Amino acid sequence: MKIDGESLTVNDVVAAARFGERVSIDESCMEKVKQSREVIERILNEKKTVYGINTGLGDLVKVRISPDDLKKLQINLVRSHSAGVGAYLSEEVVRGAMLIRANSLLKGHSGVRPEVIDLLINMLNKRIAPAVPMYGSVGASGDLAPMAHIALAMMGEGKVFYHGKIMNAEEAMKREGLTPLELKEKEGLAILNGTSFMASYASLAVHDSYNLVKNSLVSAAMSFEALHGTDAALDERIMKVRPHPGQIRIAENLRRLLEDSVIVKSARKEKVQDSYTLRCIPQVYGAVLDAINYVRAVVEIEINSVTDNPIVFDSPISGGNFHGEPLALALDFLGIAITDLGNMIERRIARLVDSSLSGLPHFLIENSGLNSGFMIPQYTAAALCNRNKILAHPASADTIPTSANQEDHVSMGMNAAIKAAEIIENTEYIVAIELLCANQALHLSKASATTVKIAQETINVDKIDEDTVFTPLIEKLKKMVKNGDIVRAVEKRCPISL
Repeated sequence: MKIDGESLTVNDVVAAARFGERVSIDESCMEKVKQSREVIERILNEKKTVYGINTGLGDLVKVRISPDDLKKLQINLVRSHSAGVGAYLSEEVVRGAMLIRANSLLKGHSGVRPEVIDLLINMLNKRIAPAVPMYGSVGASGDLAPMAHIALAMMGEGKVFYHGKIMNAEEAMKREGLTPLELKEKEGLAILNGTSFMASYASLAVHDSYNLVKNSLVSAAMSFEALHGTDAALDERIMKVRPHPGQIRIAENLRRLLEDSVIVKSARKEKVQDSYTLRCIPQVYGAVLDAINYVRAVVEIEINSVTDNPIVFDSPISGGNFHGEPLALALDFLGIAITDLGNMIERRIARLVDSSLSGLPHFLIENSGLNSGFMIPQYTAAALCNRNKILAHPASADTIPTSANQEDHVSMGMNAAIKAAEIIENTEYIVAIELLCANQALHLSKASATTVKIAQETINVDKIDEDTVFTPLIEKLKKMVKNGDIVRAVEKRCPISL
């Protein structure tokens, strides 16, 4: 993959961050980087006052820094801002942030030397990921605390992940033949001041959300057959008179997944309509898909933007591009959307295990009473839904002023990102539980749609005749959901187009 500051995509971020694809730099972009650095050098020679270059930071903006201390200012900035707490972020989130920051700096409006971008990419390619605590960003001047831990590692200080171990940054860099960065004027601020961490989270979350919708369509098709749903409500004419793009797309996919279902064709003659969790899948899943598409559009603007401060043109201009509000609102929206996706799935799980609604044996086990069957997996899904509802409260609705009220409105975008990621993972478990329950239901009532049979074969969980430990089965299916194993198998027969 080659980055140029202009064309980075969500899929690119995932490829580098999660799957380790090597990254190179479009060297033609380096001329802009050099020109922006020349502006900084000229300003220093002219002894002009510019925020973050020769002034203090935040509410200390009025403090002028002497020329002899300008490099020390950048070092102090990195060390003082390395104040995050909590468990370390995953390596993939950190790697995504490194890529996004390098791409932003490559646009040539940040005043850094090419060496800064080169080191970020070399660390990325050599699998040196700074150890970054989870909490500390309020998402206003970007992700200051977490980005400071990246800059700290670039200086050869702090801790990093290297080949699965945590070690001192200086040692890891020495092993890979990398020289720690000696920060010059503006460079510490340029690394710290931006939305790279929340954008990394958002890129991974968008990718995982699309995957989640595909998996949830497969699990919905399985439940559709198990509950003998009618596809009347999927009629293309219904979708055309309320033409939300997501609704239309979801209905198309579900029709194709069930197109050769004898069960569904039979139900069409026997039933007038189904409960909302079957009948309204296009409307609910479609709204979720539209939300994900909106978030993706926001993210792909953000990861190709200049988000630090001041921004260097012919002269530096102080602005507010570091503010995380676009991502904070989008990530909160994504969390709410995925929460409701999980809500609908859990209600189908409840319907599957309720014999009065499904017509299937009590809790999907033939010798109930002696056996509790699939009673408690539904409890687990309900608990996860409750957790999601708590997490769905928008972080962006809050603001706590910082820096002695200089930064008097903040986005809390990083918290929105952390919450969205947990909601997605919880919902992967909920989908896994639906797959498990629907699979058992179809062992009792037999599948007829080819795609549903493929899903069952891929799941490879036999009919359960007496109580068993469910946790390993749920974990197995959750991993298959995350990795896209079931979707890939189904798509060989029926591509799912989002």
